[in-house]
Amino acid sequence: MSTEALTSSEYIKHHLQNLTYGKLPGEEHWHLAHSAQEAKAMGFWAFNLDTLGVSLVLGVFFLFLFRLVAKCASKGVPDGLQNFVEWIVEFIDTSVRGSFSGKNPLVAPLALTIFVWILLMNLMDLIPVDWVPQLAHLAGLPFFKVVPSTDPNATFGMAIAVFFLVIYYSIKMKGVGGFVGELTLQPFGKLGLPANIFLEGVNLIAKPVSLALRLFGNMYAGEMIFILIALMFGGGLGIGLFGGALQWGWAVFHILIVTLQAFIFMTLTIVYLDMAHQEHH
Repeated sequence: MSTEALTSSEYIKHHLQNLTYGKLPGEEHWHLAHSAQEAKAMGFWAFNLDTLGVSLVLGVFFLFLFRLVAKCASKGVPDGLQNFVEWIVEFIDTSVRGSFSGKNPLVAPLALTIFVWILLMNLMDLIPVDWVPQLAHLAGLPFFKVVPSTDPNATFGMAIAVFFLVIYYSIKMKGVGGFVGELTLQPFGKLGLPANIFLEGVNLIAKPVSLALRLFGNMYAGEMIFILIALMFGGGLGIGLFGGALQWGWAVFHILIVTLQAFIFMTLTIVYLDMAHQEHH
């Protein structure tokens, strides 16, 4: 999308708008939203097709890549790709052993999936901001955001899935009575029941909310910086050259951010599951 065709404000809004598919109030047919107002009016049941599509493609790519390496793995000197995959698996295994004290065959594969999937989503932020929207425009699509983790629907979806796992394992390991007892009897005992419910309830709900908002906030801010830098290319040769240098510098630093955010989401998931596996006394 050319900055010459849009004002700076319109350019920013265009790049921050998802490709939304839904139904407007009073209409029977579903269709793509052609403005932010239409997307908002479509309400809760609308789908962000770009988020769903890119997430699915990256998930399939992750499974295909790791399966390919597993099938072609050799006992001799591994190649570069096998080395890289083995390093990731060992890194995740070390992280799980250091943060999870229980025994659950689900945790390590879950941690690996979370880390790699979120990392791939975040790395989409390194694609120049105009490339994908321009291709989408040529395909007749009004909008397209290529970074799923800048959509709170995606980050909250993953965080809520983790939350349900925490609830499930808390009840499985501690029983319904133990789980309810933690929410109602700690930290002040029976006499502090209202305060206990409030404090423990807030602590429980804060886990998925903090997971989702931390990932979304950091990635959204990073995307916004890339968009603002892209605006500099329309400000003349001098500003454009400075913007190019700034873009490369920010991209290098942003690689650290996208990796760190994937690691934090994974680590907190392991820690929350470990807390859920601790038996009630």
